[in-house]
Amino acid sequence: MVCIGGSAGGLDAYLRLLKCLPADTGAAFVIVNHMRTVPTQLHEILPAHTAMPVELITDRLTIQPNHVFIIPANRDLHVVDGEFHLEPISKPHGWPDVITVFLRSLTRGWDGKLVAVIVSGYDGDGADALCGIQQVGGITIAQKLSTARQPDMPESAIGSGCIDFVLAPEDIGRQLAQIVRGEA
Repeated sequence: MVCIGGSAGGLDAYLRLLKCLPADTGAAFVIVNHMRTVPTQLHEILPAHTAMPVELITDRLTIQPNHVFIIPANRDLHVVDGEFHLEPISKPHGWPDVITVFLRSLTRGWDGKLVAVIVSGYDGDGADALCGIQQVGGITIAQKLSTARQPDMPESAIGSGCIDFVLAPEDIGRQLAQIVRGEA
């Protein structure tokens, strides 16, 4: 399972890293974009940039490899018994923390290989859960600040002290392919 968390400027990073991912890695890719006020359109935009199927997550959707899953706006996402579970957003005011919520759920509810990626965005969503990802044997990656349209989120991730790689989006895509295939 690969969680790719982002916000403002994240679309650029998603497009650039997805182009470098083969369609047959064997991993499920979950894009957790923290949006509250408008519905996401990522499930309509991303299919033109990857050979993998792209799905908007619905409650109790079964996790499948070689798919890109998109969190719907204004929801917290959890993993239980190989399925996605959606709940009302737990932080309805201020900066959302849906990436942190999802990453913490993965440390409790996913027994496979874990990779957490933090790309462009405002605030520091996700940073507080990165050490937990490493503690369960997962790998963490932050977008290289000079390549992020909004460097707050990757900067907070790097500041956590729990980042294994700092890479440009294309290099993130290549690194993810190696990690999920057991080559890194």
